[in-house]
This record gives sequence, structure tokens and C-alpha cells, in this order.
Amino acid sequence: MSLFNDNLKKINIVQLLIIIIALYVIVYVLDNFNISIGTGWISLALILYFAYKLKDYSDGFKEDVSNVFSVILFRKIVFIVVLNIFFSYGMLYLTDIIFNTFPNLNLLLGVYDSSMSIFSSLSLFGAFFSTVVLSSISEELVFRGVFLSKLGLIVPTVYAVVISSLIFASLHGVGSITSAFVFGICMAILYLKSNNIVVPILAHFLNNFLAEVIRIVDVDKILFTNMGVVSAVSLFAVISAIILIFLIFKELNNIKY
Repeated sequence: MSLFNDNLKKINIVQLLIIIIALYVIVYVLDNFNISIGTGWISLALILYFAYKLKDYSDGFKEDVSNVFSVILFRKIVFIVVLNIFFSYGMLYLTDIIFNTFPNLNLLLGVYDSSMSIFSSLSLFGAFFSTVVLSSISEELVFRGVFLSKLGLIVPTVYAVVISSLIFASLHGVGSITSAFVFGICMAILYLKSNNIVVPILAHFLNNFLAEVIRIVDVDKILFTNMGVVSAVSLFAVISAIILIFLIFKELNNIKY
């Protein structure tokens, strides 16, 4: 384990929570004054916070980065990401079916949008950069690097993984909660097995990159309107769900933290 990863786990969680709450309050207040800056700035601020707190361990971070690109590990990351991409679309399809069957649910849960729209106040590039780069880094540092590590000190590993993943999933939209929860578990497993925060960061980056590229390229919403495509993706989603469930239970039984 590098000094960077070791000291990441020592970040004061109370201080971090105060900073996160303060950042969201600032964004909320600005929104009330019709100044929409988007939550991407929260991710950037959190990354700067971590960079400051861990500035003395940059050499360890460079070592972690160099270790993440082994052929076997990288292939495993790509495999997990592809499974999660298919599973996430399966969950979006299922949510579409539920909302079309029970339209009144929109009144209870808010309007659901399967197009996965992102920060309207940002340019296309800014939104892409925020979702793919900033969110991937900040969310892994917070949820896996700190929350998971701290929870692992007070509850069994499986509970720490589940709780941190539930918190992570709660910040996502209605159609993405289940897939975000499963993705969070996968990221937690990658982190626990590697003891290298760069591993889930890279996986998260690839996941968000592929998801955003697909969303941008699919301008005609073929993934949601062409029944042949929907059927094929749904089949892969079911297969991916089965594989993910098998892998998750297998890995959680083998992890000691």
C-alpha cells in the first residue's frame, strides 16, 4: 500500500462531511438567486480539498497510477465496466416500463427522464468533463477512499460495502439508483482487492466516459425507441446482471479488510 492510499484513509470524515454540506448549501443558495453553477463545481472543490490534504504524498499517488495499468488488472476493469453499462441500460428500460405502466409515480418521485440529461448550465464539453473526469475522481475519493474505509473500522466489510454503496446510489436519479448501487459495490470490491484508489477511479472514468459517449452519439434515441436494439441490449443486461451477482457474492466472500 502506498503512503497516498494509507493517508487517504486517515482523512477526517467529519471535516469532509461539513465541507460537502457547505458546498451543497452554497449551490442551493446561488440557485435561489438564479445563479446556476452546477454540481460539477462541488466535485472540483472536493478534488482540490483532497489534493491539499494529500499534497505530501504525491509520489505515492504516482506509484499507484503506474501500478494500475497491468494488463490483467486493466482487462478486469474493462470487463466490470462493460457489465455495468449493460446492466444500467437494463435498469433504465425497466424504469421506463414502470413509469409508463404507472404514470402517477411521476408525481411521487419527480419527473423521470431516461435521456439522462446533465448540467444544463454547462456547455457540452464542460458537462462531459464534469461527469467523466471530476465526478469519477471526487466520488471515488469520497465514497471508497473515505466513507468505505471509515465504515470498515466499525462494521464488517460486507456492511461497509453495502452502506457506502447505498449512500452513493442515493445521489443518482430514479432510473439509475439500482445500477449505481451495484456499480458502487463493484468499485468497493476493486478498491478493497487492490488497496489502490486509482483502480476504482479509472473504472469509474471508463464507465462514465462510455455512458456519456453513447448518450451523445445516440441522438435519435435508438437505444430507447428501436425494439430490436432494446431487445438485444435487454438480453445483454440480464446476462450482465447474472454475472455481476455471481462475481459480487464470490468476491465479497473472499475479501478481508
